Amino acid sequence: MKSLILAAIAALVCSFCVIAESNTFRTFKAEDVFALEWAADPQVSPDGKRIVYVRTAFDKRLDRAVGTLWMLDARSGEHRPLITHAGGYSSPRWSPRGDRIAYRASGENGSQLRIRFLDDGADFAVAQFFEEPGQFSWSPDGKQLAFSMFVAGETPSFTKPPKAPEGAIWAESVRVFDDLIIRFDGQGWQHKGTDHIFVVSTLGGEPRQLTDGDNDFANPIWLNNDTILAEGNEAEDADLNPVEREIYAIDLNGNQRRALTTRAGPDTNPTVSPDGKTIAYTGFDDHRRAYEQNDLYLMNADGSQPRNLTSDYNYPISSPQFSANGHSIYANALIEGENTLVEISLDGRVKRLARDVGGTSLGRPYASGSFSTASDKAGVIAYTQHRPDRPADVAVIRSSGEPKRLTDLNQDILSHIDLAPLEEIQVKSSHDGRTIEAWIATPPGFKADGSYPLILEIHGGPYAMYGPGFAAEIQLYAAAGYVTVYTNPRGSTGYGSDFAQEIDLAYPGNDYDDLISVVDALLEKNYADPERLFVTGGSGGGVLTAWIVGKTDKFAAAATVKPVINWVTMATAADIGAFVVRNWLKAAPWEDPELYWRLSPISLVGNVTTPTMVMVGEEDWRTPTWEAEQFYGALKLRGIETALVRVPGSSHHIAGRPSRLIA
Repeated sequence: MKSLILAAIAALVCSFCVIAESNTFRTFKAEDVFALEWAADPQVSPDGKRIVYVRTAFDKRLDRAVGTLWMLDARSGEHRPLITHAGGYSSPRWSPRGDRIAYRASGENGSQLRIRFLDDGADFAVAQFFEEPGQFSWSPDGKQLAFSMFVAGETPSFTKPPKAPEGAIWAESVRVFDDLIIRFDGQGWQHKGTDHIFVVSTLGGEPRQLTDGDNDFANPIWLNNDTILAEGNEAEDADLNPVEREIYAIDLNGNQRRALTTRAGPDTNPTVSPDGKTIAYTGFDDHRRAYEQNDLYLMNADGSQPRNLTSDYNYPISSPQFSANGHSIYANALIEGENTLVEISLDGRVKRLARDVGGTSLGRPYASGSFSTASDKAGVIAYTQHRPDRPADVAVIRSSGEPKRLTDLNQDILSHIDLAPLEEIQVKSSHDGRTIEAWIATPPGFKADGSYPLILEIHGGPYAMYGPGFAAEIQLYAAAGYVTVYTNPRGSTGYGSDFAQEIDLAYPGNDYDDLISVVDALLEKNYADPERLFVTGGSGGGVLTAWIVGKTDKFAAAATVKPVINWVTMATAADIGAFVVRNWLKAAPWEDPELYWRLSPISLVGNVTTPTMVMVGEEDWRTPTWEAEQFYGALKLRGIETALVRVPGSSHHIAGRPSRLIA
């Protein structure tokens, strides 16, 4: 049967194979994904002279991203490998004196913490780990590492299972759970136990456990050589309040801990001033809403006198780091489509340093990226820099000057490809006239003659943000001949708290009007054929795609990817169900069934006439397979053209491997 959806897919696939007639330039192809590289996690040495970073690429044989460690001269950009032999390497961290680098190494036998001496290249694992170590940090004197690691608990049992005879082949033993979360996305079935804080000598040895109990502790940093700061939640009902986090001070000598923060809401990402007297951190007051905007706070080292530095600043703050002199704090701020590096004075004044932090979200143009600062007075900042035509490179800023890019990792592949240009537009929403920002990628040789097919690509979250960075999926759509538009409808971050709160208890809702207004604006510009409009999105974008086809027959075909279709099943069986009940919908399904039904795309399935493909990862526990299958089954019952695509072995990060990104 010839259908619109299959014809659209066939046209897309075939277009990947077309090469431009020019001998010099050609269009972007799906297989080019394997050739892309990107920088991640650049770390400046304490003296500001060198930068170690993770150079990441797709291994075609392993079909996955693999990181190696490379070193840069912070002035000249001289580039040399540090660790590139077989394996995956990440999270490089300089010792306080800059003579060693600790890093994480992953291989067939799991993950290790290793230390490399820079004078002679000596390299060793600090301990034998039977569980994967998490985030880690150096003590100020360089003698210890603090890290988090899973500690197994006792699995509940109602009877002792019989022992199989030697050599017998018996069925796998039953699984028994008594915790709220039995699966978690990207991890699968949850084992009984919790994450706790450990320390280990940087000369190697046996790790020592510092925290215990039934609740998690994570993300350790050092206040001083005798005290570690970590995040946790010691409430008895911690699973029912997943937002809550406090910052704890843990004494190494007596293993005592006390909460430095106590308010209702998450306090996270602590960073310590150079003199050790103050702690900066991010957080918000929890009003039990689906989204709250992070502010930057400062408190004394003993937890006293907490104060909000950005109460009058209307953009979310993340990843704070003190400047070397302690007079200001560097951080990321999401500002109108750009992940921006900012400097915040201790009296709350904000200065923008770089608007182009990002480039580490390779598939779609999400806000991403990171930075680090030197601990001396050089004032060197290294960060991942994005461009519309390139994934992340390493750039530096000196003494609040202009950014200087040090790498060009994709010059070899992308400089000879005719990439789609990006055009930014501002559109007034038909709902209330709010300004909606969007970006358009156009095919090679594009002319506004009204003949092109169009794809509306909707971001997930929904509390997230797209921007004008390189994105392989967007480039592939444009190379295949589609005008491709993506946008930040109401609910997106980076446009102020009020803009994000527009969808609280109203999602999906008027964000639909924002999206349709953007499409209509492109039709008015004669950018697309109104008979060949297509729509797709993943996660939160999958929700909105399913909602759109229930509200309009404007689109010739749709693909809803890893959607929420029924908030009842999402709330009761997904890994973030407690958050859905407590903060998203503020009621359990049996308390407000009308609300759950009204906001579920399944409620509109009786209106759908659009051919719609449904896609989900078979190991997705964030928006589980049964969400997609409900929509597919409902469309089948109604006789609507549909196809179900299940991706084996894939979590919610459905395009986490390059072959899946291409598929």
